[in-house]
Amino acid sequence: MAGWGEFVAAYAVFLASHAIPVRPPVKPWLVARLGRPGYAAAYSALSLAVLIWLIVAAGRAPFVQIWPRPSWAADVTLLAMTLACAILALAAFRPNPLSFGGWRNTRFDPARPGIVGWVRHPVLAALALWSLGHLVPNGDLAHVILFGGFAGFALLGMRLIDRRRQRELGLADWRRLAHGGRGFSPADALVLRLLVALALVVVLNALHPYVIGVPGWLR
Repeated sequence: MAGWGEFVAAYAVFLASHAIPVRPPVKPWLVARLGRPGYAAAYSALSLAVLIWLIVAAGRAPFVQIWPRPSWAADVTLLAMTLACAILALAAFRPNPLSFGGWRNTRFDPARPGIVGWVRHPVLAALALWSLGHLVPNGDLAHVILFGGFAGFALLGMRLIDRRRQRELGLADWRRLAHGGRGFSPADALVLRLLVALALVVVLNALHPYVIGVPGWLR
């Protein structure tokens, strides 16, 4: 298994960069010095940089094929990425007390929860779609470990966050918030957000060969 050093190191740094900054007393110490916006920006930048390194390292790892690339793989990836971008666009800067990363959660309306009425954990759902959409065309060992691990993390994370929120909110309040309705409010600006999602798909596809080193999914 020679030649796997960079991939193993990148995976270890990725896991550490997501585990250490959010644990007490590290997070309070960082928030006190950076402020909440500064902490969120720094954490996001670090996560993105390490993620890019991990993806690049997976591409440099020795190629051990598990399944060949299907002819329809690009279609699956495009569909998954379109759905992921739509979920992120609909969830951005909207309240969500049921997961992490909500914006002004006190304004959450269970009768019109927006995308949260369909997907309680939009960020993790987008991560799962991104992972599974990229797993199909990348059937070598390194990418199966990479994308399969991310998909498992996202799906398990949804269950763990549900349990934690149920403890924090109380089961009755959690059920009231989680099963109140599936409507959208005018603040969701559906058309604008869906246009943003399509633009995000195009931008990510255009940047793909420069950041990742392989062509995107649009043909």
